[in-house]
Amino acid sequence: MQTPYVPHIFGDEVERRLRRPVGWLTAGVDSSIAWPSPDVCVIYSGDEYFLRGTERAGKPSPPGISIHCVANQVDVAISKIYCFTSILSWFLDGYVDVSGYVSGSRPFLYGDPRSVFSSLGLAGRFDCNHMPIVEAESTRRALAFWREGQRLTHVHDGYAFLSFYKVIESQFSDSKKKTAWISQAIDRMADDAGKRIAELRVQGVDVNRHLFDSGRCAVAHASLDGEIVDPDIPEDRRRLSSDLVIIRELARTYIRDELQVPTARSLYTSRDRLAPWESLFSPRALGKLRRGRSAADISPLNGLRVSIALWPDGPVPGLEEMALSVEDLHDGIVKVVACNKRETVFLVFWMDFPSGRLHTDLESGGYVDASPELTEQDVRAYSTYFHNVLGNRIVELQCGTLEPIDCEVVIPVNIVPQNPMEATERALAQFRKSRNIPSKST
Repeated sequence: MQTPYVPHIFGDEVERRLRRPVGWLTAGVDSSIAWPSPDVCVIYSGDEYFLRGTERAGKPSPPGISIHCVANQVDVAISKIYCFTSILSWFLDGYVDVSGYVSGSRPFLYGDPRSVFSSLGLAGRFDCNHMPIVEAESTRRALAFWREGQRLTHVHDGYAFLSFYKVIESQFSDSKKKTAWISQAIDRMADDAGKRIAELRVQGVDVNRHLFDSGRCAVAHASLDGEIVDPDIPEDRRRLSSDLVIIRELARTYIRDELQVPTARSLYTSRDRLAPWESLFSPRALGKLRRGRSAADISPLNGLRVSIALWPDGPVPGLEEMALSVEDLHDGIVKVVACNKRETVFLVFWMDFPSGRLHTDLESGGYVDASPELTEQDVRAYSTYFHNVLGNRIVELQCGTLEPIDCEVVIPVNIVPQNPMEATERALAQFRKSRNIPSKST
């Protein structure tokens, strides 16, 4: 499944794009994931999705999603938002549910305060980068039912149960195969779902049949003599609520293992950060690097021009178009140095091909303090990079039209990170003092 780079746009550029004279549709959302405070534009699968922030001009504002909408194609636009929210719900382990929508010549907000809100507060930097592209219709449908089930949990457990059951039921045309999959999956359940399964088995209950008869059918149907979930019977409510943990975990397991849709958390551990640059190498060299070999042709890296960026703000001024040079290769791990044109600033990175990881090396990089070519911009550029890395910012290496590759976040040990802006200004003051350059304030 494709998990491409997803550009995020913040600030004034978002407002400029929202002012474009095109048709718009805005959906109000009820969200359990942390929603951005300012507006954010996310470019996903060829479309621009504008996440409307929860604060506007210092006052609360209803969260929502705006998208371009061609006249007479409202259903097309809202369908895209439904699909986007389904994937976003799964990826960020929550739900984003559409409460209603409005269309027009401008991106008006949808503001029903009774149904539009974010229950988990504000996101510092909203991030759905590398969210998967879902192309299979069956997968899209499963994620839609998952989103629906997540939204209904604690609102109506019966309908939540039914939605989670549909995640699995929608994937099988043969009921025998569905039953066989559920039986096998039940045996692998652990944690709360496993405990509930054990409780039922102690009572002599066939769990698979129980989920179908006392759960799925009892919620979906009602007859005079058949088994139902009676809204007035506390025991029925408790039984269904207790069983909900099983069917939710079964639905999660199917999407994760059978449909292989990653979440942000699973993708963090599994994604090969270096894969976007594999086209630089021959298949033979790439194979050797991934197998941890030291005899591989890595000459394409020498002289490569890269820009060092802080996600999502783009290249750090002064760290654009730096030249790469290879210093070492051992067991598939390549040490590269990025140097600016005047050779006054150098940054060191380790490309770990066997693990698919890229690491910053703060201890080895720096600026050449003794160089007469060193400028204030160099000091500012390096200090901005250094202190933001210590502050857990994501560093990217950008190269032409290739997808950026991102470094592992640095977790400082026995270090109290400083405010990056303040630390940078102190570094500049020290540089001016060492060069007898008058302070900017004098």
